[in-house]
Amino acid sequence: MQAEYRMRVQVIRSKSRDPRFYVNIPLPLAAALDLAAGEQVQWQLLDRSDLRLKRLEPLSPTRKTPKN
Repeated sequence: MQAEYRMRVQVIRSKSRDPRFYVNIPLPLAAALDLAAGEQVQWQLLDRSDLRLKRLEPLSPTRKTPKN
């Protein structure tokens, strides 16, 4: 399965904190990945133009896996 979604990087600036960058995951992509709210993931930098989002804990057997 190949899917592409364009997203914009957002920045939040406040006086008391350093700028923070955010990337939102579109709902269809989150559904395809079976992401859950609060789930922990991490970014892996493969090179300057490629990032990998890695799930820190594997899907539990009770959660359904995405269909092809």
